[in-house]
Amino acid sequence: MMDILARYLGYEAWTLRYFISRCREVSPSQLYQRFDIGQGTIHATLAHIIGNLEAWTDLMRERPVRDLPPLAETVDDYLQRFDIAMADFTDCARMLVAEGRLDDTYMDVLDTPPVPKTFGGTLLHVLTHTTVHRWEIQHMLQRLGLDDLIEGDALSWEWRVRHP
Repeated sequence: MMDILARYLGYEAWTLRYFISRCREVSPSQLYQRFDIGQGTIHATLAHIIGNLEAWTDLMRERPVRDLPPLAETVDDYLQRFDIAMADFTDCARMLVAEGRLDDTYMDVLDTPPVPKTFGGTLLHVLTHTTVHRWEIQHMLQRLGLDDLIEGDALSWEWRVRHP
């Protein structure tokens, strides 16, 4: 039996990875094509999602927020960086659940002044934030002519996981 956090983590990781992989079907210049939504381009939206996964994980692990290089410009680079960031975030989430710390707080040192936040609230924030921006990527890909994209809903993901 899968708990709700494990479902959300699995759903979000698989679904976002699917949309990143579909970026192979657009040209490099289309990854930078301007749109009137979100961060404005697919590349900027992916950099935003991945950067947020990395920064929030650092905050929740109570380590200094890393000064990482900008997101490289190929789909394979996107996938590699996403996989590492999502694995770290997922590991952190599982550790917090196992330790019963979802209601505990840490200091968000990126706020001025630093603000205490709960681990559970942050996990939910990061996952819902990622979902919203993933929908923006889906919309941009549709506007670029990819018309056979999955819907990206949780029930379809669950069906695919149970019926590979």
